Amino acid sequence: MRQIGVGRRLAARVSAKYVYPVRRPTVLIVEDEPDVRRLLVRLLERNGYEAVEARDGIEGVRAVFDRRPDAVVLDVNMPRLDGWQTLDRVREVSDVPVLMLTAQGDELNKVRGLRRGADDYVTKPFGRQELLARIEALLRRAGAGGGHAAEQYEDGVLSVDLQQRVARVRGAHLRLTPLEFKLLAAFVRHPGQVLSREQIIEQVWSEPYIAADQVKLLVGRLRRKLADHVAGDPIETVRGFGYRFTPPAEGTRSA
Repeated sequence: MRQIGVGRRLAARVSAKYVYPVRRPTVLIVEDEPDVRRLLVRLLERNGYEAVEARDGIEGVRAVFDRRPDAVVLDVNMPRLDGWQTLDRVREVSDVPVLMLTAQGDELNKVRGLRRGADDYVTKPFGRQELLARIEALLRRAGAGGGHAAEQYEDGVLSVDLQQRVARVRGAHLRLTPLEFKLLAAFVRHPGQVLSREQIIEQVWSEPYIAADQVKLLVGRLRRKLADHVAGDPIETVRGFGYRFTPPAEGTRSA
């Protein structure tokens, strides 16, 4: 009973005391193959995106109107309304970045997609990290054009600019390595949630075969750097599951 009470108090603290202005970018997946669609949803959500599904082009065009996504991953070969027709309809009403996804890898199809208004092109089977990097690049270019606000995290103690890759504690710069910053970014995108080691590996490293000890070492390094500035330990080890980030308390240590 005591553990339940502690959990409730922690949830109340996280939800009531802190505001998280980090808006997860929304990516619309228009794909008729359920297995591929589920794979993409899981991949995107584990990497800090909000994924919206559409089973065909008609649902996809409707979702562009209703959800106003930040980017679209669009399959070419679909029933009812194929990818080319869907792209034409989307371009009539929106300049949202579109990444075409298809099994056809010849140059003619790539040129066709780019000329009809696609922003990028990935061929099946695709590498997960390549797909994520291309989506990130599309969003970055769209943001630079003024269409999207930069991702920011702020809890009153810690602030993180996820696009500029800068972290500060009460305005003081927090010096982090690229891997440490990626780990911190994964945590602040999911405050109060337990991230498994597999989720951390997928979001921080570009290769899947990372030993659990490497995750533990990286978490330890980030903890030590935060401990120089923040009272308490905002990174909790949840045995058997992974790690949970809780926004730091108001008190800070002197650097």
